[in-house]
Amino acid sequence: MRLLLDTHALIWFTEDSSALSAAAREAFADNTHEVILSVASIWELAIKVSLGKLKMSMRLDASFERRLERAGMRMMPIEYPHAARVATLPWHHRDPFDRLLVAQAMVEGMALLSHDEQLDAYGIQRIW
Repeated sequence: MRLLLDTHALIWFTEDSSALSAAAREAFADNTHEVILSVASIWELAIKVSLGKLKMSMRLDASFERRLERAGMRMMPIEYPHAARVATLPWHHRDPFDRLLVAQAMVEGMALLSHDEQLDAYGIQRIW
């Protein structure tokens, strides 16, 4: 299964937070799953860090990227079909980053690893 991480799942994974659910931890540990991280999540982290809304134990530099790679995460760029799909989504959710992640999950046929139950309204597979 291909799993796309929501931004909070990425934060909780990198911070080894107890907020990460047992199912999410199992999904990370399952070597048959391909764990994918959207560049949109890095963009969201960068904005929140720069605004002072998020404190992270690691900086968003090359060492953070290497840590993600060592954890087996593959980076996915934002492609035209992902951005265009956002235009067709109903307004179940207002967060632009979450809407983009939903669109990416739909276009790429991935499950979304997310705590956000509001995303269920889009009919995607959500694991938590």
